[in-house]
Amino acid sequence: MKIVAIHHDGEALALFQKIGVDPYGIGAMTPKTRHVNILLSARPCKVANILKQEMLSLGADAAVSRGSVSCAVEATDVLLMGTHKQIGALAGKIENQPFGLDVLARDLRVLLGRLEKKPLLLKTVKREIVLGERTLIMGVLNVTPDSFSDGRRYLNFSSAVNRGLQMAEEGADIIDIGGESTRPGAKTVALKEEIARVVPVVEELSAKLTIPLSVDTMKAGVADKALKAGAEIVNDVSALSGDRKMASVVRKASAALVLMHMRGIPADMQEGDLRYADLTGEIFMFLEKAVQKALAAGISRERLVVDPGIGFGKTHADNCRILNKLCEFRALGLPLLVGTSRKAFIGSVTGDAVDRRMEGTAATVAAAVMNGCHIIRVHDVAAMKKVAAMTDAIVRAGMDS
Repeated sequence: MKIVAIHHDGEALALFQKIGVDPYGIGAMTPKTRHVNILLSARPCKVANILKQEMLSLGADAAVSRGSVSCAVEATDVLLMGTHKQIGALAGKIENQPFGLDVLARDLRVLLGRLEKKPLLLKTVKREIVLGERTLIMGVLNVTPDSFSDGRRYLNFSSAVNRGLQMAEEGADIIDIGGESTRPGAKTVALKEEIARVVPVVEELSAKLTIPLSVDTMKAGVADKALKAGAEIVNDVSALSGDRKMASVVRKASAALVLMHMRGIPADMQEGDLRYADLTGEIFMFLEKAVQKALAAGISRERLVVDPGIGFGKTHADNCRILNKLCEFRALGLPLLVGTSRKAFIGSVTGDAVDRRMEGTAATVAAAVMNGCHIIRVHDVAAMKKVAAMTDAIVRAGMDS
């Protein structure tokens, strides 16, 4: 006997076919091969008790507070524990029940759909990008004097353009151009200065390259000029909180938008108490609210990407925890971007200076891809493209069995 690891429906299908299971049985049993734990926060005791009983009736279970049965507490978190099929069956059993259970049934179905490993579509003004077939490489091009890794190296116009062309040759799928450092403690750059740094580089690369260009900025004025110069993605580390005009600029340009989690601003994000009561939970809720803000502003869901913000207001240990739990963000149902390249938390583990963190970065890239990342943002494009390709091969092994 042996343990069988089933990561997706394709692996279950291949195994059932090898056994010789009836086609009807394959359809019925495939959702039973994968288990999911869903945490519901602060549910009234009457709701928790219904969920507990319904899950038990399905052969699954739900963990609730010990005081919920007698309603000694007003509310309790609920951990639903079951297979995909059991959670789907729960949705069917509660969809016509009171106390908001009908809404919960709808949300559970949406969540189960988002957990399916299927390609996602990212739309820009110029193209539709399929995400999920392989991990895409976003090359970092800092046109700044003070970035933590390569400050001043590409501040000169010609050196910046040449580096952009080089990254494209090395296999970058996207180039992310930024004119304001977001390293811890970084100071704000004046609007005109940031435009002067970024826009000419975007314009030149746009004329010479066919791959999409992204602008890394929190300023709507910079984004507007860069999009008109040929960029088609805005990478906003403030998640629309830095400039109230940003959402309008993105919407009018039909651009794609990256929403990143950060507590505070770069100048102070690593100061004070960095503890989280629920690390991934708080990041998840922040990103969900940012997504809703973007949708309310008229930006379509197919134009959004989320980023948990490695290194932005987190401890070194928390950055590792985020990578370990990255798959939890799949519940947002959006492409996931991760940027770990050369960051300080890698040096805290390996002891290496910023210019010697290649191996540590490679490990974080592999972990991100293994846990569901769609786009990795890196400085060392050629090397990390190979790391991502090898990790993709491992992740996707058996999908076509």
